[in-house]
Amino acid sequence: MKKFICTLLISMAALSGAHAAGGGIVWDKFPQEKSTDVAALQSGAKTFVNYCLNCHNAAFMRYNRLRDIGLTEAQIKSNLMFATDKVGDTMKVSLDPKDAKDWLAAVPPDLTLIARSRSSSQGSGADYLYTFLRTFYRDETKPTGWNNLAYPNAAMPHVLWQWQGQRTAKFVDEKDPHDEARTIHKFEGFETLTKGTMPQQEFDESIANLVAYLNWMGEPGQGTRTRLGVWVLLFLSVFIVIAWRLNAAFWKDIK
Repeated sequence: MKKFICTLLISMAALSGAHAAGGGIVWDKFPQEKSTDVAALQSGAKTFVNYCLNCHNAAFMRYNRLRDIGLTEAQIKSNLMFATDKVGDTMKVSLDPKDAKDWLAAVPPDLTLIARSRSSSQGSGADYLYTFLRTFYRDETKPTGWNNLAYPNAAMPHVLWQWQGQRTAKFVDEKDPHDEARTIHKFEGFETLTKGTMPQQEFDESIANLVAYLNWMGEPGQGTRTRLGVWVLLFLSVFIVIAWRLNAAFWKDIK
């Protein structure tokens, strides 16, 4: 049940990314160093398969690609494969789309490219996911009992509340400086109701690891491409110098 609700959380986040960009808070910056941290990617992969890969597909990603972040096939089979026994299979779930629509009102989106698809003028898709997954708070006026700062009126619960704990958000009403007839709710901060199993810093790091994996999954070859790009630019720089000197030598006796 825990996995099911968490996947619903990210599903609704994906469906509402555009709304969050327009009506929510300023997104926090995802710690980019996590994107190349192998230990963080492995931790994020573990969270992903345990909490996300139950309702959501990652149909463009194969389990054996996890070898690119330092996992062996034995580790993948033992710890990260629950829906298949073939390491070459794609990350698909057994949830029937018709059942998903009946239960959730929408088919959960594929998460392979979720981080890449949520970029906006506010920041990257990783920034959005990092902010969304860390800004839930209790709101008893909502059917689920939860709301979210990055996506106000989120129609989903906060599954990771046991990690983070429960909290409420404090708002103050102010007149809109551009329209005196309109009242705006200004966020003042969070107030802790119950503590979670993780300190806030550890929770933030766990979410950063998950987002790092989601970001990596959108383009697993990004690190290799970047490293090759550096060597290509270095080669071209050296070649330009050589070509320049050869050109000078060729034309030096020609008046």
